[in-house]
Amino acid sequence: MNYRYLLRFVSTFLILGVAVVTGRSLWNRYMNSPWTRDGRVRADVIKIAADVAGIVVDVPVKDNQLVRKGDILFAIDRERYQLALAKAEAALAARQAELAMRQQEAERRRQLENIAVSAELFQNSLSQVESSTAACDEARVAVQTAKLNLRRTEVRSPVDGYVTNLNVHRGDFASVGEAKLALIDKNSFAVYGYFEETKLQLLHLGDPVDIRLLGGGQVLKGHIESLARGIADRDNPPSHDLLSDVNPVMNWVRLAQRVPVRVRLDEAPTGVQLSSGMTCTVIVRPGAIKRKGAARKKG
Repeated sequence: MNYRYLLRFVSTFLILGVAVVTGRSLWNRYMNSPWTRDGRVRADVIKIAADVAGIVVDVPVKDNQLVRKGDILFAIDRERYQLALAKAEAALAARQAELAMRQQEAERRRQLENIAVSAELFQNSLSQVESSTAACDEARVAVQTAKLNLRRTEVRSPVDGYVTNLNVHRGDFASVGEAKLALIDKNSFAVYGYFEETKLQLLHLGDPVDIRLLGGGQVLKGHIESLARGIADRDNPPSHDLLSDVNPVMNWVRLAQRVPVRVRLDEAPTGVQLSSGMTCTVIVRPGAIKRKGAARKKG
């Protein structure tokens, strides 16, 4: 009978010990380990707009298409800009002819300066040459500007990326600076983990990171590239007279602020489709660098 009581006591003690150890390990994992479920995949989004105005005559790309740097995204009617270039070239030719005439006139007056031409007329001829030279330079700049505008009728991709939110079609009028589509830079994908401020002391630049996408698949590898140095203070918004507008009400429960931590992907994932805005879990392994360093020293 005593053995039964002893067995019950030992079993209860073991179960209690396992529960304490399990609870402590779970507490350390969820409260003290540097990881967060609040992770986002982000990429540079380039707003593509026309640099010259006109009617769109060609859109050779489709929504969500992968394009290379230099590919044409859409084209604007070139006729008006071709005429502008021809006009600028004609004006340049006229200015060059006028400059040649002024130079010849100044040369003749220089040769006759001591015979039949006064010094004042000779200086006037030199001034006319300088004025014609400046006008010729101005016309040459106008020609270069017209050529630039003509080239800009073809809106090209500045990077390798994905066409997103295509909002331009043949026949549309493209205004200068009006964004017509978004281009996601293929080589700019990164992960942002929003860590609680209580865990920031566990994070260091260069720490290796495991990234688990919410949709599953292979674990991506990366490392901490930077930590944000500021977030918005909702309890102290700026007032209209530039004085601090401190909130007089404070909640009894104060939640830890979350600070963005940028994680750089070590290599482009193969077979994994990344989209800006995807959710992921970010797990930092802060001791990995120290273990590697210790292993190298022993070696």
